[in-house]
Amino acid sequence: MKTRQVAAEAAVFDQTNLLPKRQLITVLCALAVSLFISFVDQNGIGVALPTIGEELCAEETISWAGTSALIANTIFQVLYGRLSDLFGRKAVFLSALALLAVSELLCGFSQSATMLFIFRGLAGVANGGITSLAMIIVSDIVTLKERGQYQGILGSCVGSGSMAGPFIAAAFTQPSTFGDTTWRGFFWLVSPLVAIVGVVCFFILPTPRDAPPMNFKAVSKEIDYFGIIAGSAAIILLLIPISEGGSYFKWDSPLVISMLAVGGCCMVGFVVIEYCIARLPMMPLSLFTSTPVCVMLIQNLLFGIVYYSQLYYLPLFFQNAHQLTPMMSATLLLPMTCAQMVASILSGQYISRRERYGEVIWTGFFFWTLGVGLTCMFDVDTPIYAMVIILMVEGIGIGCIFQPTLVALQAHCTKAQRAVVISNRNFIRSLGGAIGLAISATILQNTLQKAMPPEFVSLSQSAYHTPDLKALGASPAQMQDISHAYAQASRSVFIMNAPFIGLCLLGCLLIKDHGLQRPEEVKPANETAQSSDVGLVLSIDTGPKDSEFPGTGPEKSRVDV
Repeated sequence: MKTRQVAAEAAVFDQTNLLPKRQLITVLCALAVSLFISFVDQNGIGVALPTIGEELCAEETISWAGTSALIANTIFQVLYGRLSDLFGRKAVFLSALALLAVSELLCGFSQSATMLFIFRGLAGVANGGITSLAMIIVSDIVTLKERGQYQGILGSCVGSGSMAGPFIAAAFTQPSTFGDTTWRGFFWLVSPLVAIVGVVCFFILPTPRDAPPMNFKAVSKEIDYFGIIAGSAAIILLLIPISEGGSYFKWDSPLVISMLAVGGCCMVGFVVIEYCIARLPMMPLSLFTSTPVCVMLIQNLLFGIVYYSQLYYLPLFFQNAHQLTPMMSATLLLPMTCAQMVASILSGQYISRRERYGEVIWTGFFFWTLGVGLTCMFDVDTPIYAMVIILMVEGIGIGCIFQPTLVALQAHCTKAQRAVVISNRNFIRSLGGAIGLAISATILQNTLQKAMPPEFVSLSQSAYHTPDLKALGASPAQMQDISHAYAQASRSVFIMNAPFIGLCLLGCLLIKDHGLQRPEEVKPANETAQSSDVGLVLSIDTGPKDSEFPGTGPEKSRVDV
């Protein structure tokens, strides 16, 4: 079966299409705007959820608006790589943009919580495609040597979208700002913007030269249907109880136990299908036969846990322990996101100019580990300026990790696996985020229940709601005790994150930097037979060893060239 999978990957049409500088900049601008809008939508919705829940009479279940999007995003992240291999990058990317425009419009028209949950799930599917396909398209239109600087720029757009989203959503949840405008205006703003970007991308995104005519019937036979069914069932049945266990569901309830058991069986079935049955698997297990690739994918799982946990629970600490407003809490995240943007751009430039990524990844994990370690000291007495400096340190680490690890993964994989390694990397990071949020929620609630003064222990049942302590009749001493309880609970979450990011730093010992020279991505000066012979010699003499390209041998290397 392994031979069949290698042959199927070798037969995948190479969509590499290196663009001239002017056209490249135009395409990158369109991709950057797409990513910016996508992350405005993903990160802005959290601020509006309390208002939406109140209007739709769904205060207790409104978190499902985020959970449904997260689960859908995670499921489809792993699909987009292979779908783009089969149907083409441009067609799949435009489909994701169209789906996001429609789903955002429907979210704005939602009349019940159930409708909102369904449409947010569709938006999660679309956002997963936009995130994956933007990075995959970049890998097609620029060489690996130049990829660092351009993906660093796209990474800064991810950071700026994450930064702007909460402020835009907050503006729409305050009627006094825009007259009678409500939270629905946020979705109605995103929808036409996505539609406009989709029209622009339709005209400017390139189509690979010499692309074979689409044979839908033949292509449909290559789709990993059994893997899609087993993988989707496993993720849904595992992530729902993991995300909502301990809050919406009781951990020892028959429903949770049954879902975890069946989901685990589906996950085992998915692995068997990908290894033994699928001809063109969504998640080639051969990726994990290369030590550097395996380590970097595990790192993505671990820092996904840390990143999403910090992103969600730092604002909660600011609001509950320091009694800051939601707007001020969002403002305090700016040092981290701004540092992330700057570090992403600079690290990309360094990688492209020096053709090395090893020291960037080491530096990133060092600063990230240092920043997370320092957050373990956060308390009610921690001054604002100290928190700002610590968050800047953490932001530098994040900016040196997100895109550079993606470049490093591509440097250790074949061209045929380029799309699937990007989509699987995003899938694994999102999966880590779901796990991290579930673990963090459990730790926060349990610690808060123990630390809260006995007369106010009921507050621990709504750990995500900032209480009005004066309205509760709390004395100044009791207010101080409650703030310390919230700080202790948040600190427990930050302490949990420290060993995960520390393991990522240790994992760098197993990653070797082989540079960015990829002979198959060097544009030949002409199409003569002599240039082809030179390319073959380069592939044999200077190309990476077969062990660095999981699931391939010498024949596969010649096919790539």
